[in-house]
Parts: sequence; structure tokens; C-alpha cells
Amino acid sequence: MTNHLVDLAVVGAGPAGRALAHRGAAAGLQVSLIDPDVDARWKPTYAAWADDLPDWLDPSAITARSPTIAVYTPGRTVLDRPYVTLGTAELQQSLGLAGVRIHPHRADVVGETSVQLDDGSVVRARNVVDARGLRDRDAPAQTAYGIVVARSVAEPLLDGAGAILMDWRGAQSDSTPTFLYVIPLDDDRVLLEETCLAAAPAMSIGELRGRLTSRLAHLGLDIDALEVFDTEKVRFPLVDTVRLPWEHGRPVRFGAGGGMLHPATGYSVAESLSAADDLIAAVATGDDPTQALWPWRARAVYRLRVRGLGALLNLPNSELVGFFEAFFAAPAGHRRAYLSGRVHLAGTLGAMAGTALHADRKLAGTIIRSAMRSTSS
Repeated sequence: MTNHLVDLAVVGAGPAGRALAHRGAAAGLQVSLIDPDVDARWKPTYAAWADDLPDWLDPSAITARSPTIAVYTPGRTVLDRPYVTLGTAELQQSLGLAGVRIHPHRADVVGETSVQLDDGSVVRARNVVDARGLRDRDAPAQTAYGIVVARSVAEPLLDGAGAILMDWRGAQSDSTPTFLYVIPLDDDRVLLEETCLAAAPAMSIGELRGRLTSRLAHLGLDIDALEVFDTEKVRFPLVDTVRLPWEHGRPVRFGAGGGMLHPATGYSVAESLSAADDLIAAVATGDDPTQALWPWRARAVYRLRVRGLGALLNLPNSELVGFFEAFFAAPAGHRRAYLSGRVHLAGTLGAMAGTALHADRKLAGTIIRSAMRSTSS
């Protein structure tokens, strides 16, 4: 057992945990980071709205930037909001761990002020944060299957846009609809990914691969004939079906497992990076980190977004594309408030009301009824 008491012990070295350790050390805190393989390369592709990222993030973490991004519902809408891709290796390297005590072990017992490691040793801390992600296997999940191809292959699909956030053209109405997501990874490579935004139970990777193959074939591309540089398989839960993030108590949870993941979109990295300093400031001043992360407006916004997830899950398949058509017809400021940030209560309410307003009467009623049902139904 170690007798040294650090200010902050972070369990988990994914983007959220590593960012927390990085910012804590930069603020002069004594920080321990606990993970059996701190330098294991992250596998997912991370992307974000450029204006969601904190000012302190090293620009080297951004490997591609799209000044505009298109949406097809099925009509084309171009959003004039910059969208960026974060290189996994570049982001990891930018979140340096100088001054952080590394414990290359699995955490067996995570308590309020101590963490017992798999070798029997104990890390003691004034504050312990669990940043190991959300592990609710019964929760609604987002899944995706993608291939990485040369930019020249993707240029006809992009049709002048920097990226495609959602392409719902050809979505099936007799089963859970999926969309095509197209983003540049760097100057030379582009990710083409078939995505199921939310489903319970989760859509299988095999189904998504088949849909991507069919979609590309319809666009004149034979997936088996393409030069594929890499593939990507994505599956993660969207919400904790047991407890709300601020009800976890101690240890505090942070990142995707601590409510930083948007329940209705699946985005979490930019929010985790941006929220890191709020938690660090609370630790530095001796305040309650949970209260710092979850003021009442943040709690209200989170509850509304869970309702948004409920709408996605419970809408009839035939109505889902119409839902997004109405959403992207709402004012840009309201859309931004719903998609980004954690405390824009008025904007979030405006986005939800605006979506219903821009839908026809039948769909508006369906949206409202769907949002009122449980996300687990």
C-alpha cells in the first residue's frame, strides 16, 4: 500500500481519462493515472464540431477539417459549421502525461478515496474519478461498420461538401434505417461508414457491413474491388439504464460513463475534453466535482436529450427520416444547442419544439408520443 496521498486518481486512460490527467497535471495537481496499458492505441475514429473543442487542445490533434458538412434527408442540406477529425495517435500524443504518476495495473476496487490495484497495492487520493466508459450491455446502442478508402474514391459521394454527417437516401422503411457517414481522416484517406444511430437491441456489425456493401453498389462502387486501407467496427451504449450520471455518487464518473456522452447522438470526446477543466477546478478548490459538472441546467438538458433518444428508438421506421428532415429545418442556433454543449436549456427546448413545428401534424404527434416513452421500451 502506498502512503502517498495524491490530489486526483483517474481510472482509465481513454480520451476522457487521459485528458483529465493531462489537465490536472497542467494545473499543478498531483495526479495518478491507473490503466493496465496507458499507451494502448485507441481504435475508434473521433470527430467533432470544431467549435466544441476547448481552446487548450493542441491543433496537432486535428488531422482533417471540413468547413461545411452535408446532410441528406433525402434532400441535401449543407451546414456551414466546421467539422474536424481527430487523429487517434495525434490526440493521444497531444494529451501528454508529464508529471502524472502512471500505475500500469487494472483497478480491482474503485472507492471514494482509494483504488485497489490487481497487484494488491492501493492508490490513495483526495478525489477518485472513474473514466472507464459506459459498460451497460443492456442499453440502447450505436453501431457502425466502415471502410477507409482513398479520397479520390469518396470525392463523387461528397459532391463538393467537406464531409457528410448523415446520408439517409435509400433508407429502408421496413427495418431500422441506417445512414452513410463520410468524413476525411487526412489529406489522402476518407472513412465511409454505415451507421445505426440507436437501436435496442443493437444492430449487428454483419448487418451494417451488408448494408454498406449494398449502398456502395447502388452508387457504382464494388466494395470487394476497392482498395481498403482499414476497417472500423463501432459499438457502444448510449445511456446508463440504471442511474443518472449525477446519481453515481463517489467515485465521480467522467467521460462517456459519466454523462459526457450525448444520449441521442453518441458524441462524447469533445464534451469530455471541454468538461475536464470544470472537474479539475473543483478538485483544486476543494469543491464537489459532481456539482461542478452537473448544475441544474446540465441535468435538465441531459434529461431532455434522453427523451430525444426515446423518440429515436420509438418512432416508426417509416418516420425516422422525416424526423431528421424536420430537425435540420429548425433554426441553426437551436440545432447547435441540441447537438452541442451541456447547459443550453432554452436552445435545447427550442430545437425539440422546432422539430415538431417543422414536421407535419401527424409526424409531430408521433414525435411527441415517442419522446414520452421509455428508452428501454
